[in-house]
Amino acid sequence: MEPRVHELIAALDLTPHPEGGYYRETYKSGLCFDAMAENPSFPGRRSTGAAIYFLLEGRDISRMHRIKADELWHFYEGTPLTVHVIHPDGTLEDIRLGSDIARGETFQALVKAGCWFGASLEGDGHALVGCTTHPGFEFEDFEMAERDDLLSQWPEHEAVIRKLTP
Repeated sequence: MEPRVHELIAALDLTPHPEGGYYRETYKSGLCFDAMAENPSFPGRRSTGAAIYFLLEGRDISRMHRIKADELWHFYEGTPLTVHVIHPDGTLEDIRLGSDIARGETFQALVKAGCWFGASLEGDGHALVGCTTHPGFEFEDFEMAERDDLLSQWPEHEAVIRKLTP
């Protein structure tokens, strides 16, 4: 682990995330609403928004998963990171987060609610990003992907699915 990664984990008080990498929730809105009235898939009340720091390093991945909220990724520092998104229609979208706009990288990426997604680093190093969700994230709204289920639906995306469902 490179010294900068140790520094970030300590300074930001990050802990291991179930999908891979490290994280810490930094914000959860005190404003709540009856999410079930808006979308029956949400059980009960939800915060209007939440935010985390998320850190990947070395060969870490963010395992393929989906959530019930829109998630906006923000790039802060490090090597480029690719967010791999499988949309409900089966379209695969690879969004490169990073600071080199001339190379097609972007500082923000939106993953719509219900999409399967995960992330991987380009090469060695680390990437520190932020993720904000609307409505606010709850672990009960989080579903980890099963490799065989995704492969049966989208065999054309086998390489990405295998990479992000170890």
